[in-house]
Amino acid sequence: MTDANISGWDDTVLPFQLDNSDIRGRIARLDTALGGILEQHNYPPQVEALVAEMALLTALIGQTMKLRWKLQLQVQSKGPVRMIATDYYGPEEDGGPARIRAYASYDEDRLTDGAPIDQIGEGYFAVMIDQGKGMTPYQGIAPLVAGSLSKSAEGYFAQSEQLPTRFELSFGKSTTADAPEHWRAGGVMLQHMPKASPFAAQVEGTGEILQPVDLLEDDEKENWNRVNILLDTVDDLELIGPTLEPSAVLLRLFHEEKPRVFDKQHVHFGCTCSEERVRQSLSIYSAADIGTMVTDDGRVTADCQFCGSHYDLDPLSVGFEATKDA
Repeated sequence: MTDANISGWDDTVLPFQLDNSDIRGRIARLDTALGGILEQHNYPPQVEALVAEMALLTALIGQTMKLRWKLQLQVQSKGPVRMIATDYYGPEEDGGPARIRAYASYDEDRLTDGAPIDQIGEGYFAVMIDQGKGMTPYQGIAPLVAGSLSKSAEGYFAQSEQLPTRFELSFGKSTTADAPEHWRAGGVMLQHMPKASPFAAQVEGTGEILQPVDLLEDDEKENWNRVNILLDTVDDLELIGPTLEPSAVLLRLFHEEKPRVFDKQHVHFGCTCSEERVRQSLSIYSAADIGTMVTDDGRVTADCQFCGSHYDLDPLSVGFEATKDA
């Protein structure tokens, strides 16, 4: 794909509502934020594509996070790509940017020449929301669904949240005349408005994994199907941009549904690792336990899987029996 210019809409998520359909959604574009995630690693192309898709899903889902909340998505698989983990940190203050990070764990010798999704085997899609101190984290798990990570996310919302959900994503390498090749991603997320009654979603599906349409009453299915047919007409350049603004994409797709847009959310790459956090994680170990972690050079080391930061510590300064100041 080729870009003409860099848009002010890059690294943003725009929430919207379709008033005529009782459907809400988000449209997102990632550029520098996605580059920040992938530049920390030297992933094979198949793994890069999976991480890009997962990061885009995280941005779309995470836009609903309140101040200082944390969303974590995780894929666990028996395939060559064993795990993909993403974190989305809600803004520290009103109007501030959200932060996103991601990494993958994989067996390089098991990777195939097939499509990226072929590197994912049987497993599960997990969601965790941390609302801060004093609050019990929310956790939900659903089986992985064949086809794409976005299909697994749709399956999660249908099965675990009883929310009809649709993702339409595009991601890949982008080139400009004055910049090196880099990754871009864009996508749309649709969700049918939840019913007021907590018992209304107790419906039977057509198979083992609920499909979004299984959760709708007959009079709601027409709206859902119509909006999904409209979304089917979107093309990759409309999703990724950057020459067409997201609001213009929404008008082109859904003008008859009366789209209403809200404030956009900026998203940056950001890691929360620090020496203090490493020390805190080691504070539960005794001196004997710390001794088993010491390298041949007589140090305790740790590497951040998200950003690659390396921490080198004196073993006498860590653990609850530390005898030396940092």
